Amino acid sequence: MRVRLDDLVGSALERGAAVPAFTCYDFTTALAVVAAAEKSGQGVILLVAPKTAGVRSGLRLITALRALADDASVPVSVQLDHASDLEVIRDSVAAGADAVLADGSSLPFEENIALVRSVREVLVAAGASDVVIEAELGGLAGDEDKAFGVDIHAHPAGLTDPGQVQDFLSRTGADLLAVAVGNAHGRYAGEPKLHWKVLEDIASLTELPLVLHGASGIPAADLVKATSMRVGKVNFNTELRTGILATLEAETTAHRADGENLQGLLGRWSSSASTFAEATLDMLSS
Repeated sequence: MRVRLDDLVGSALERGAAVPAFTCYDFTTALAVVAAAEKSGQGVILLVAPKTAGVRSGLRLITALRALADDASVPVSVQLDHASDLEVIRDSVAAGADAVLADGSSLPFEENIALVRSVREVLVAAGASDVVIEAELGGLAGDEDKAFGVDIHAHPAGLTDPGQVQDFLSRTGADLLAVAVGNAHGRYAGEPKLHWKVLEDIASLTELPLVLHGASGIPAADLVKATSMRVGKVNFNTELRTGILATLEAETTAHRADGENLQGLLGRWSSSASTFAEATLDMLSS
């Protein structure tokens, strides 16, 4: 069943849990993720990258994901991730996305606020005022679409400034806030170390759900601990994607020899994605 993203995340926080969000570049992965969610009885968020949504086939994927969410036996939300292009945002919502990450994190503070407000204005003008908006304050190192190694200690990203949080949220009207507390996109070079005091300070300043991006590679115990500090949504991309690619690399030769058995190879693809999703759902629900 399709639900509002903020309601899904808020309900999880009330249980002391968080909702995993998985980037889905294709429908096979999305089917596997939703099947894993149904098996675990937990809600899930399907993310679509802005590069995907920027082409017609990507918009068709969003429409398919919305239908998948409607048909699921557990709560599912479809979100456009890391978007700043207003046209892509408008088209994605028209195609079926019911939440958007308005990402101005690379911009100066005032310009970040202006972007989030612009997104809200565009959605209202399009008759989509009920679309959930996530905003991001603080800059994350790395590329969410590529698994480059990121040494956040040698190249530290800008941490979220707790002193800016209340002003930012009151002026943007964001429904969720993604924070930078030592997390990064892609692979971590070395063990990531979250800045717990920064996260604790942010959590004390707002009742809104917080979001942790770049969760792939962060120890499970840290992700669980973060849920006690209002982190109700946790984004995964790298581990899901690299696991699928490793599976395909290992299995393709055998499936070619087996009469170009694409159906069997897709089954292995699905198994890789669902195994990771199941483990993540179980971890964040405990």
